[in-house]
Amino acid sequence: MSYILRRLGTMIITIALSVVMIFFVFRVIPGDPAIIILGTEADEAQIAALRSQLGTDRPVLEQFITWASGALRGDLGVSLRFNRPVAEMLTNRLRVTAPLALYSITLAVLVSIPLGVALALIRAQAVNLVFTYLSQLGMAVPSFWAALLLMSIFGVGLRWIPLGETVDWERDVAASLRALTLPAIAIALPVVAIVTRYVRGELLDQIGQNYMRTALSKGLSFYRAVYHHALRNALISVTTILGILFANIVAGTVVVEQVFALPGVGLLLVTAVGYRDFPLIQGIALYIALVVAILNFVVDLLYRVIDPRVRLHKPA
Repeated sequence: MSYILRRLGTMIITIALSVVMIFFVFRVIPGDPAIIILGTEADEAQIAALRSQLGTDRPVLEQFITWASGALRGDLGVSLRFNRPVAEMLTNRLRVTAPLALYSITLAVLVSIPLGVALALIRAQAVNLVFTYLSQLGMAVPSFWAALLLMSIFGVGLRWIPLGETVDWERDVAASLRALTLPAIAIALPVVAIVTRYVRGELLDQIGQNYMRTALSKGLSFYRAVYHHALRNALISVTTILGILFANIVAGTVVVEQVFALPGVGLLLVTAVGYRDFPLIQGIALYIALVVAILNFVVDLLYRVIDPRVRLHKPA
């Protein structure tokens, strides 16, 4: 329980620091946000009205307390472009982005870990050579390029999967998953390449350890020793890599949603930046920070699930 409380405290501190950084980053950018939004041709009355709406005419500390306290209540302000509550817009867009990110993470884990284990157990040189080239290709290809390639082949050429459309989950779950399949694969491909390579290397290293030789000498079969001992130890390091890559998956949805024209948070962020919608940009930045902090917390909990011996370091 103390481990969970410590990690929870770390997550809360991380989120608090993220809130401070997100707010003040927009305050250190040179220029007046009202003038940037309205342009230099706007008159003083318009600029003054927008400053009042943004709250930039008040002391910085008061602005921060107002925004941070509102964020705690779920109030992220009102979008300048759409004149709607930012929290409401994010909630609507998360109906696309959250399933897409979860779908991508699930694909990456279900493919990379079994594939990495299989490649570690298969000692054929030709197979390992092919995997080396394919993994290098997978890591080198950006998500947006993979998205364009998949869209051209399976969406435009073969027409197996519809492009640029989403289906309400309440209406048809299967159709909703089908519409997100190509974007999810595009996001997951580089993650699969990295994690598979890492799982294979870690497992090969664990198989060569003394405890494996001891287990085999006591009569345990090789595959049982791998499953019960080597794989568990290898997954401790792999979980760290997955935690880092999960954050990349969340960021990758921004680009891939733009390619597939999906009405998610990524497309909303591009629109907000284009129209200099500062309240909306701040809200999306806070959402990304929250997701990354929560994912790191989940990864820390997974350490204990994989290996109950894991403890936080306590100073003497």
